[in-house]
Amino acid sequence: MAQEVTNFARFYTLFNKLPCTGDREEFKKSIVLQYTWNRTDSLKEMTAKEYEACCTALEKLREELRRKRSLCLNLMQKLGIDTSDWARINDFCSNPRIVGKAFRQITVDELDELAVKLRSIQRKGGLKPRKEKQTINPVSMVSLIQIDPDAPAN
Repeated sequence: MAQEVTNFARFYTLFNKLPCTGDREEFKKSIVLQYTWNRTDSLKEMTAKEYEACCTALEKLREELRRKRSLCLNLMQKLGIDTSDWARINDFCSNPRIVGKAFRQITVDELDELAVKLRSIQRKGGLKPRKEKQTINPVSMVSLIQIDPDAPAN
């Protein structure tokens, strides 16, 4: 069988934007197997029709991922999380009680669960403010002690 598809840029552009926590090569093979009905796990052996169906599905998945990420970021913003700071977003999402992984690694299904959790937190009154350690400013400490110039010296 002659190779029908010779340029795989479209596939790899979409594939590289998908969240994956395991082996990326195995993930790629599982996608190819799915769209070739378990005939092959090689992109080179895909027919043009299979390749088109696969890339179209990946584009839809990518758009769904973007939409759900946007929704979750909007909900986080309503809870007072600075969504312009990716480190803060990842810290929040990495909490085991939230998702337990960085935001970019969250799958579509996990984004659905995250949206439910964020709405629940919002319904229950939002995030509790963190208790920060109180530190005594040395300047304010000095101002508390007043020295009486007329007091006898020891």
